[in-house]
Amino acid sequence: MVHQGTCHELLNSLSDYVDGTLGEELCVELERHLSDCENCQVVIDTLKKTIYLYKVTAESSEMPDDVRQRLYQRLDLDEFLSM
Repeated sequence: MVHQGTCHELLNSLSDYVDGTLGEELCVELERHLSDCENCQVVIDTLKKTIYLYKVTAESSEMPDDVRQRLYQRLDLDEFLSM
């Protein structure tokens, strides 16, 4: 079933939903929509997994200086290299 309008509206609230800061009424509406929309289920599952992986790896890994330097230069963020 396609819910393009509803999907677009609710996807704007996904971050708050995953963070647990979405109002109860919108939360119920989003969960009702998720129960019927496979595309949005995939989006929210991917978002949750991404956040989980970031939390797991962010604390334990540090980017090597040469990689950081190349990345910052590529992104034109040279002014942040000295920070």
